[in-house]
Amino acid sequence: MSFVDRRIETRPKSGAAPFELDEVFFSRTDERGVIQACNYVFQRVSHYEWDEVLGAPHKLVRHPDTPKGLFQIFWDTLKSGNTIGAYVKNKAKDGLHYWVFAAVVPCEGGYLSARIKPSSQLFSDIQALYAKMSKAETEGGLSPTESMQIMLDWVHSRGFDDYQHFASHALAEELIARDEGLGRKPDQQISDLRDMLRNAEKLLDETHGLVKDFEAMHTIPHNLRVIASRIEPSGGPVTVLSQNYGAMSREMSDWFERNVMGENTNFATVKHSVNSSLFIAGLTRILTECDAQLKIERRNLGDTEMDTERRLLTDLAEQQSSFAQSGMAEVDIEADRIINACQVMHRHFLGLSSTRVLCKIESARLPSSGETLSDIIDQLGAFQERISERLEHIAKLGEEIRSIEAQ
Repeated sequence: MSFVDRRIETRPKSGAAPFELDEVFFSRTDERGVIQACNYVFQRVSHYEWDEVLGAPHKLVRHPDTPKGLFQIFWDTLKSGNTIGAYVKNKAKDGLHYWVFAAVVPCEGGYLSARIKPSSQLFSDIQALYAKMSKAETEGGLSPTESMQIMLDWVHSRGFDDYQHFASHALAEELIARDEGLGRKPDQQISDLRDMLRNAEKLLDETHGLVKDFEAMHTIPHNLRVIASRIEPSGGPVTVLSQNYGAMSREMSDWFERNVMGENTNFATVKHSVNSSLFIAGLTRILTECDAQLKIERRNLGDTEMDTERRLLTDLAEQQSSFAQSGMAEVDIEADRIINACQVMHRHFLGLSSTRVLCKIESARLPSSGETLSDIIDQLGAFQERISERLEHIAKLGEEIRSIEAQ
């Protein structure tokens, strides 16, 4: 029987409060965290009367097992104007607890938090992490900031760039597990964005490999100049090769500076934009479900104006969708730039091939220094081949990202 039809709910004496996998609930607070509105499921699960919930601080449902370090991340993020997702253990009026994954978005006058029941494998890892953080706070006397660092260290140890990267992953995991638990088809948008994010991460891995390969061959121009000064007059083929390679080396350095190094390059921008879009897709879906559930509750919501809250949920969902569309447009632009940048670098490498052949011929007729020169040219050939393969792979990943985005 659905919650719409229930009038009397049997609650256990201890343990978890009744909260079904197919349910969603929301609450809206002012900037201080005072509850301005919520839906029936929130009131039912928390087991407070309407006049006890509305106008009360949201810490009314805070459970002592939820570490203060989490709330430090939580409020630091929200006050900077960003959305956030987090696992939270709450406490009902009768002492029962309930876990949620909360997706929180700033709205006019405060914040709106939409929640689903967590059920993924990641959830058990979080419970262990929170227990560790809470113990450090109570027994070790850690401050919220120090406790927060435990979580950030854990996030980094799992391969995430930052907490926001983790939150996007966690929300996607929860929605996927929820769909499986409810026998629903996978969410195609979330699946596509996860594929796109994996490609964006591969892009960064490939560029890091590109940097290492380039750095490993950084001595070639110098070595070529030394050999050229010994075996030929100025302007000979070896000299030309060393000059060309030196010019290419500078071009590559500039290319790395523009496209690879730092937080604001197009490689980093692609990953950040896709990650943000993944979180927004999950958030928008939950907001939409909250609106649908509010529509069918048909219950007295205390002093909450149902139509007002539904309009707010709809507006927030549309706003977040607009943000996601802008992010995807940026991804398409940056992926196109990456593809073009790879093509430019390919042309640099192709331009060296003929010079390498000439130097190979030159080394064959120089018995004294030819062997050394031949070794360096072989190294350069292997280097060019390795770099070319990486550039081709990067361009292919860029094409795949654009293809998924187009879908």
